[in-house]
Amino acid sequence: MKNRFCDRFQCCNMFVLKRSHHNPILKPVKEHPWEAHAVFNWAPVFEKETGLTHCLYRAMTNPDVMGGPTFSLSTIGYTVSTDSVHFDQRRQFIVPEYEWERFGCEDPKITKLGDKYYIFYTGLSTYPFTPSGIKVALAITKDFKVIDRKELITPFNSKAMALFPEKIDGKFAALLTVDPDLPPAKIGLAFFEKEEDMWSLEYWNRWYSSLSQHVLPIQRNSSNRIELGSAPLKTDQGWIVLYGVIQHHESENRTFGVEAVLLDLQDPSKIIGRTSSPFLVPEENYEKYGYLNDVIWPSSAIIIDDLLKVYYGATDMNCCRASIRVSDLLRAMTREGREEVVRRFEKNPLLLPSPKNAWEERAVFNPAAVDSGGRIHVVYRAMSLDNTSVMGYMSSKDGYDFDQKTEEPIYGPTQPFEEKRVPNGNSGCEDPRITKIENRFYMCYTAYNGVEVPRVAITSISEEDFVKNNWRWTKPIIFSPYDIDDKDTCLFPEKINGQYMVLHRVASHICGDTLNSLDFEKERITKCIQLIGPRPGMWDSKKVGIAGPPMKTEKGWLLLYHGVSDDSVYRVGAALLDLENPANVLARTSDFLLEPEEEWEKEGQIQNVVFPCGAVIREDTIFVYYGGADSVVAGATISLSELLRILS
Repeated sequence: MKNRFCDRFQCCNMFVLKRSHHNPILKPVKEHPWEAHAVFNWAPVFEKETGLTHCLYRAMTNPDVMGGPTFSLSTIGYTVSTDSVHFDQRRQFIVPEYEWERFGCEDPKITKLGDKYYIFYTGLSTYPFTPSGIKVALAITKDFKVIDRKELITPFNSKAMALFPEKIDGKFAALLTVDPDLPPAKIGLAFFEKEEDMWSLEYWNRWYSSLSQHVLPIQRNSSNRIELGSAPLKTDQGWIVLYGVIQHHESENRTFGVEAVLLDLQDPSKIIGRTSSPFLVPEENYEKYGYLNDVIWPSSAIIIDDLLKVYYGATDMNCCRASIRVSDLLRAMTREGREEVVRRFEKNPLLLPSPKNAWEERAVFNPAAVDSGGRIHVVYRAMSLDNTSVMGYMSSKDGYDFDQKTEEPIYGPTQPFEEKRVPNGNSGCEDPRITKIENRFYMCYTAYNGVEVPRVAITSISEEDFVKNNWRWTKPIIFSPYDIDDKDTCLFPEKINGQYMVLHRVASHICGDTLNSLDFEKERITKCIQLIGPRPGMWDSKKVGIAGPPMKTEKGWLLLYHGVSDDSVYRVGAALLDLENPANVLARTSDFLLEPEEEWEKEGQIQNVVFPCGAVIREDTIFVYYGGADSVVAGATISLSELLRILS
């Protein structure tokens, strides 16, 4: 089958981040005044020999209203766990002792090198807090019982420093955030001949004077703020480094997120890979509501086997954890490491607008697909020059070569809710999704007359008539509310817990609803049970909607969906829904499967769009059919087993 595909295939940047169901793992303890207000930004160290997880974290007091600090004082606490979930023996470990930390000790990062634990943290020497009083400090211990040494490290504004866990070319190496409070913040790389150089004023003055030579080119946008999140983690392909990013830092709409870069093993000044966008943003309630709403911040990470565990603070109040498969993350960051999970067809586009057929002269796009009678049937949206949308049809035996196509529309506007009311304005029947239930095909589509809001219409046809191209569709019925803009709708292919389920989109969310029957004279969509929403700062930050109907697999209902970013690029991702309760989203790709790359996906009626409305499964291959730039029909395949492996 290899010749069916384009030599230049689309590799998906696909991995899944899963939050721990124990989140938040550490919370404030009101009985401990030193950590009664907040605990967050934690850093663990896992000891293979003992199975213990030692952890340091930032702890904050409640403000003292009787003559003490009028702010919450930060110190660094210690706790330990035998299972990395339940922590006890909580106690203060690093507290202010010197002038350069007298107003607080924040955000520890730990690296074990030899028999020592190097703990870098932020020391605060001024209040009110000023850039000149925010610097990196260091504590060294061998056992988390006694601090053997404390030093002020940097003479300039800095935060979030961490050592590499081994020497590079015989030298200590470290990453640190420079000028975090004097934007733009930068992440720099430093090397030390000996341990004492880490706190050498002469060394740092020399280093800072040539700062541009030490900065890693991580910053994507000057309006963003970045900060080192984790100590470097060694893999066969490079050093994984997590960092925090605040998009549009000075704006009211700023968004906190987590990204990753991959540094060369021998020369960590070289970035050899990175994630395409943030993969962790505030979504859960414990990440959205707290001391500071809508804040997450990466503080550390460890690798155990093939699992990268990401430790982060939520709302500057709690300690949380998430995980990613290392192999999937590496593939997403480096082209050389990616497998061919998603591949475009060699003969794309499959269908172009036809000047000989007036009804499809302007555009053909957004196809639905079903598999029946040994053929894959594609029903696509077509537009005439006066912007009327109808449905066209083509079919294929193998899913690649389409040898049957109608020269007339198979479906078009017949009712007032979809007939043109504005000359040359958009109207008609848009974006079909087709579900087979028993021996009938039910087609949901967007009905629009150019005046009223777009609504969901439904019609059906027997499977026998459909396969024989006898287009005896039932009279369409509007089954969404008459005053709500509703689109991107489909039925599940079978009853779930005695009811039919429908997916639809209201505003920017994918919603669900249940129906007692398929009598659409009586049944209506009445509610929006929110299943999947936009993720601020990510590739699907603006809005989401379903692609085609969910496909039943042994792991769950597989749902492809489109996501739109803040810059209005349409991409495709995937989610896995629980078989018994599809409102339970088991997993969701943190990055996209498919994005506009080809010219015909980037240029057309609408730029930068890949938009599927249907897919079918044959053996281990998912055939996905999509519109490119709202102008052409194209196809791609996805490995079912690989996609399920990543999602499950």
